[in-house]
Parts: sequence; C-alpha cells; structure tokens
Amino acid sequence: MNERLTAIQLLLLDVDGVMTDGGIIYDGNGLETKIFNVKDGHGIKMLQRAGIEVGIITGRSSAVVDVRARELGIELVYQGALRKLESYEDVKLRTGLTDSQIAYMGDDVIDVPVMRRVGFAAAPQDALYEAKRAAHYIACCNGGRGAVREVCDLILKGRGVWNEVAARYELG
Repeated sequence: MNERLTAIQLLLLDVDGVMTDGGIIYDGNGLETKIFNVKDGHGIKMLQRAGIEVGIITGRSSAVVDVRARELGIELVYQGALRKLESYEDVKLRTGLTDSQIAYMGDDVIDVPVMRRVGFAAAPQDALYEAKRAAHYIACCNGGRGAVREVCDLILKGRGVWNEVAARYELG
C-alpha cells in the first residue's frame, strides 16, 4: 500500500457519504444543509500544505458544497457528475496527472468506476459492499465521521511527509 501512496499528488472525494454522513437536511424553504466534519477539513488542509491537491466529484449539486470547497481552498469541484468517470478524465486533462498519482474516496456504486482506475482507492467503513470491494483501503471511520481525515493522514504518512506537516503542532 505504501508504494501506491508514495505516488499520490491528488485526492478526489465524493461528498454525500464520504465528506458527510450521507444525511441531507432541508429547511422549510427547501434550502439544503449538510454537516461536514471539522477533523476531515483539517486533514484536507494538511494535505494541501504538503503540496497534495484535493478535489471533489459528486453526483448531486448543492450550493453548500461550493461553500465548503471555497472554505477549504478546493478548486477542482465537479457537481452533478452522474458519470463520474467523465469528470475524472477531465481532472486528468486539467492536472496532467496519471491514474497512479490520484487517490479517490467513494462510498457507493456511482464511485466504483473511478475507484477501479485510480492509484489508490478508499472507502468509509459504512460504504456499500461494491465500493468496499473496489477499495484498496477501508477506513475504520464512517463517512462524515473522520473517514476523510483517516485517509488524509494515511497519505501523508505513506508519502513520508507526516512528521514535516505535523511538526508545526509540536507533537513530539
């Protein structure tokens, strides 16, 4: 697995069920709300500080995803991507990266085609069986409950940059 992680330069994430627990809240006016995990967000920022880009490919479209992406400095955002492989191919064209340099975390059947292509595929603990079967790594945490952070830390450690990134927190 470390061999796969060493090459990673981009982590792509699904939203519902990965960055969130999959729940969707609508208010009385039909406005959508999602709950994002702050530890996941910090893991994303740590990856970015290490020079690893992060992007989003989600099948749904939601204004709140744009807000979260802006907050985290994520520029590669594909919403309404019902054929995620098409968005994935566009990401490769835009970044010039190869499959082996890209990681993807997904939780449902819509994610499997991309998971089968990337150099490193991950799934939250509560992902559907098909997504877990396509994953190189299954997180201990559920989606929206630290699974993204777990994968961010795994990539940082696998790339050998964890100590450098964590040094600012004086963990030693």
